[in-house]
Amino acid sequence: MATDHAIGIDIGGTGIKGAIVDLDTGQLVSDRKKVATPEGGRPADILEATDELLAELDQATGSTLPLGVCFPAVVKHGRTLSAANISREWIGLPAESLFEERFGREIHFINDADAAGYAESRYGAAIGAEGLVILATLGTGIGTAFLYDGVLVPNTELGHMEVDGMHAEKRAAYSAMERESLSWTEWAGRLQRFFGAVEFLFSPDLFVVGGGVSKHHQEFLPMLDLATPIVPAVHRNNAGILGAASLAAR
Repeated sequence: MATDHAIGIDIGGTGIKGAIVDLDTGQLVSDRKKVATPEGGRPADILEATDELLAELDQATGSTLPLGVCFPAVVKHGRTLSAANISREWIGLPAESLFEERFGREIHFINDADAAGYAESRYGAAIGAEGLVILATLGTGIGTAFLYDGVLVPNTELGHMEVDGMHAEKRAAYSAMERESLSWTEWAGRLQRFFGAVEFLFSPDLFVVGGGVSKHHQEFLPMLDLATPIVPAVHRNNAGILGAASLAAR
């Protein structure tokens, strides 16, 4: 397998998925492997499940490729400082070291929204974008990534910004739309409050909207009234894999 390939693994609250990525094109050059995230999302169980998935990918390559892992937590100096939809036992752990010990090799370890943002800047909706790009993934929560002239500024976590007296993601994540049976118009009103607040604070040059719901972007993005251009992400479910792999090989 060529050295312009790397492995990306995306660990989420419901699934762990990974693939081999062509770093020039951003295309997957293997099948995307997926296993369920073990119930409870505890450290030992996630380490074991991820190791099994990696073994399958290593077998497909016949060699040891650069490896990136993205994770649903604030990641600082290899430690997980939060835990979204996984066990709170992860908080404060030296997670990067734990994965490296389990795999027997070095990895690049990063927050999942940051990986998705980097993927969109390198291979997707923000290729060549100048100035500040803010990616927001709308799912169970709201993940965000800042890229300034293509350089990642990690761990922004704007989903926890207070808007209308509560965390923005409690009202404006896609899960809130489903939970409260909101119409597209009602949900777009909440997104307007969130993106309007972010626009006021940070004056971005481009918004990119990711998450599975972005495939329905025509239902809600045209309803938003912002000075900043706002576009759907290109890579959606593969963005974490692409970003993690690309950063690992950088």
